Amino acid sequence: MKVLIAEDDMTSRIILDSILKKWGFTSVLTCNGKEAWDVMQSKDAPRLAILDWQMPEMKGIEVCQKIREIETSDPPYLILLTSKDEKKDIVKGLQAGANDFISKPYDNEELRARINVGQRMVKLQSELGDAYRALKYEAMHDPLTNIFNRRAIMDLLEKEIARAKREKTGLCVGLCDLDHFKKVNDTYGHQIGDEVLIAFTRFVTEKLRSNDHVGRIGGEEFLIVASGSKDLQQDALFERICEHVRNSEISTEKGNISITVSIGVARYTGVENSDTLIAAADKALYHAKKIGRDSVVYAGNI
Repeated sequence: MKVLIAEDDMTSRIILDSILKKWGFTSVLTCNGKEAWDVMQSKDAPRLAILDWQMPEMKGIEVCQKIREIETSDPPYLILLTSKDEKKDIVKGLQAGANDFISKPYDNEELRARINVGQRMVKLQSELGDAYRALKYEAMHDPLTNIFNRRAIMDLLEKEIARAKREKTGLCVGLCDLDHFKKVNDTYGHQIGDEVLIAFTRFVTEKLRSNDHVGRIGGEEFLIVASGSKDLQQDALFERICEHVRNSEISTEKGNISITVSIGVARYTGVENSDTLIAAADKALYHAKKIGRDSVVYAGNI
């Protein structure tokens, strides 16, 4: 585990570095507060830091304050090292964001015990962060296809509408429905039906650009949110998806299966909200089904 040592006295810095190496830690050495702050802003910053209170350019307590201003789910564990031992100083240090406080001259065994506490806290914080991220991912993604679920893709659409309105950029949505999907389930079973849905998701994502997103909004219905598309016909994103699905086969234990998709597309013109945009795309989708399926219909053309 990496530990930042911020100590302006060279002798104290070398001794502390030697002690930590003996205990199996890797030290990152700095001799003033500014250097410590620079290190703690780096991408691979140490998760535990020992900061001397009195340092040139920036005091340890100031470094604590600036570190705590960083928004992160994995905050570092900060130990202030100082000759100040009055209660008011301890309170001031803790209020600045320090997790612990060691007075000079320190006892090595006490220092080791406090560092071990910090190491345990960092590990626990990391585990909690991992659990939070896993739960957040699960809450936003469809468990079968592993793409955005209905709530997540609709939230994203709201954000993209706000961005398109603010930045005057293009935005369109494509409502996709697999053609005759009930027949797939009735003929091959729901397990094969699930494989078809997963494969369709793969076909779509293979054609999406970096600023496009897809989510499953229910059953065999999917919503594509495409940003930056002002001229839908010239962009041809949805035609490419429709063609790719048509020309691809899905290998299953019951043989190869071919599917097609109907897509209704609506463009944001600056006045629609998410409900009216989806309603326009749904109307276009209905028209695509009506004229024979396996096609893309734009709301502005019906």
